[in-house]
Amino acid sequence: MSPTSPTDTSTTPDTGATPAVEASAREARPSLVARLLASVSDPVLRILVGATLISRIGRGVFLTVTVLYFTLIVGLPPGEVAIVLAAASAAGVVASFAGGALADRFSAKKLIIAFTAIEGAALIAYVFAGDFVTALVIAVICGFFEQGANSARSAIIARAFEGESRVHARAVLRTVTNVSIAAGSGLGALALALGTAEAYRGLIVGAGVLYLLGLFQLVRLPSRVDAPARPTVAEVVTATGSVDASATAEAIAAERRDWRRHSPWRDPRYLALTVLSAVFGMQFGVGELGVPLWIQRETAAPEVLIAVLLVLNCIIVVVFQVPASRGTHDLRVAGRVSAIAAWLMAGACLVYAAAAGLPVWFAVAVLVIAAIAHAFAEVLSQAGGWGLSFELADPVRAGTYQGVFGMGYSIGALASPLVVNATAITHGFAGWAVLAAIFLASGLGTWWIARRAALAAPAA
Repeated sequence: MSPTSPTDTSTTPDTGATPAVEASAREARPSLVARLLASVSDPVLRILVGATLISRIGRGVFLTVTVLYFTLIVGLPPGEVAIVLAAASAAGVVASFAGGALADRFSAKKLIIAFTAIEGAALIAYVFAGDFVTALVIAVICGFFEQGANSARSAIIARAFEGESRVHARAVLRTVTNVSIAAGSGLGALALALGTAEAYRGLIVGAGVLYLLGLFQLVRLPSRVDAPARPTVAEVVTATGSVDASATAEAIAAERRDWRRHSPWRDPRYLALTVLSAVFGMQFGVGELGVPLWIQRETAAPEVLIAVLLVLNCIIVVVFQVPASRGTHDLRVAGRVSAIAAWLMAGACLVYAAAAGLPVWFAVAVLVIAAIAHAFAEVLSQAGGWGLSFELADPVRAGTYQGVFGMGYSIGALASPLVVNATAITHGFAGWAVLAAIFLASGLGTWWIARRAALAAPAA
């Protein structure tokens, strides 16, 4: 150690000031609990967090028992179960857009309350499903109103927050969602362990009740989360100062034309962003379908590793989603994290593929490395996508824009099992390489859109 090193206390007189300053700094530094409370200081975010915390526990319960409930209790063959789940996803595609569009014309608060109430009641109705048709109808209702509520929630976030706080709110809610679903999955395991029809039905009823309990939080949302009311005929007459019928009709028609000009369907940049985000969103299908089948069929790793990797993914999302989302309201930052996510996901696909044929523990290590890269790609892609979906949207029709963006994700979720099966599962390493190229192209395409938008922003 150098004689003049600042850590050499033998040459520095002890005045007692430094320990006092350090102690004061320690006292001033907020605790973990204080930081968590500060992150949800906004009243709207606190309400959404409370509702999400309660209802998503119910969602975790239901996700855990769904397939086995349909097969073991209702008695549906696997093919009919697949049709039921696909129909629910297809209904969600339509509802994603419809929910956002309705949130621009009606009260987003009333919509999310109504949609959540119907979804909770539909979940409880599953206990009466005794055949394929009944299960199909209930699943379509659940899928439709779940995605409709999600779009209404996105519209609420778009209006209640600005800039970085909007992305922060999405990150906090996603973190809470993961924690709640993990807790609900633990409760769902009770039904799996008991294996009785009563246990399954009891937990499904409990899941629906939790959704309904979340309504006690949602009714507290303030009116500022709703879209500004569109002008009525009387207001148009007052504004134009004329009672002439033709002039009034022309004014109303002009207002409607202006409304249509703000449509996301007339915004090619936003539509391109939606398509690229939907393509990258197929990474969820890789984790839910591709990785489990790859481990079971092509690697020497034990099947229990599937659960371990799911838990690892959940932990990374919970710990890193909020920090990774900071600053992504800036178009350049959002583009940069989307590019990083693209390279990470492409690399994860190739590393997953490399696990085939390796000795057990070597395969386990390789799969864990791939899963870590995959989880961070998920976290960063979500952060970048949220920032761009808010900042590139027209605020006049925030709900419709968020509905279109959500619809893209729903389509990606619907297509991902088919794409993953047609590539990685069917063609092995070559298929994984195709997936890697798809994710790289979509992520870098998102980066290009963000870069162009950032360059155009000063001129605008």
